[in-house]
Amino acid sequence: MRANIGIFIVTLRRFYRNDVQKLNKTNFIRSVCALVGVLFIIRLSFPSLTRTTVAGEQTDTAAVGLTADSVGGAGHSTSGVYAGATADVAAGAVGSGPDADAIALSAAATAASAIPAYSRPHLDFSGKHPIRGVHSYRDCFPDVQDVQIVAAKANGVTPVACRADAEGRKSELLYVGLNPYYEIDPRMNRSIPYLVPRASNLLEHISRRFIDSLAVKQIPLHKLIVTSVLRTEEDVARLQRYNHNATEQSCHCYATTFDISYNRFHTVSPPGGPERRAVRSDSLKYVLCEVLRDVRNEGRCYVKYEVKQGCFHITVR
Repeated sequence: MRANIGIFIVTLRRFYRNDVQKLNKTNFIRSVCALVGVLFIIRLSFPSLTRTTVAGEQTDTAAVGLTADSVGGAGHSTSGVYAGATADVAAGAVGSGPDADAIALSAAATAASAIPAYSRPHLDFSGKHPIRGVHSYRDCFPDVQDVQIVAAKANGVTPVACRADAEGRKSELLYVGLNPYYEIDPRMNRSIPYLVPRASNLLEHISRRFIDSLAVKQIPLHKLIVTSVLRTEEDVARLQRYNHNATEQSCHCYATTFDISYNRFHTVSPPGGPERRAVRSDSLKYVLCEVLRDVRNEGRCYVKYEVKQGCFHITVR
């Protein structure tokens, strides 16, 4: 290889000795090509000269590629602040009370320590992320009962007669009362926390995206409060006495529908630590509206803004 380099250099010297006095366009191109050839031969003969730099560039490229994949997989965020290792924490979580708050707070720390930095979902904390809300509740959440009942019958179970009946149909229903990403309203006594798997996934997805949005907008951690889930035929009969929305053909009877409060939220504070600063319910409501608007526009659910009940009425699609 070194002999070849010597021959090439001798040839190059002869070329310059003969043509240096008549440098024109053709000779200039030949000179450049000759220089590129010399550098190429040097690169083949001594690869160690560039090994360190190339390795460094490959490492940086790999890290950037993994980060981009993580961001792409997260969607709008839509898949969440707490991913990967958080699922293991959530599996043993208690659905309400101080234990659930501890789980929700420790999930982020657990995920941060268990997942390499380059593969964590990326949330953009740079710059300002204002709370915009939606331009109109009526226009953004127009899905009335006649629309939602069709999806409920298509995706749900046959109506549940009583609570004992629900307990015996666990092959069709999932218990949603224990989850670190949302709270079941302790005052909920006219429905039971069961949903079909598709609706259960939707509820957790909305709750996680809500937490993502709070993190990006630098708002203290709050969890959604679910006020109504599966209603048995007995529950509907009792509700009809004072709630005209509780019809016999209620979407809640098919385990595909749930209500999320927009004027009450569960504040999460570190166990034994200082309380979180107060956040106006209106601000949290606007963030929730943004999340529900995006999820609805993705074709995952129907949403109705309930004025008197103070909740969003949501049915999975």
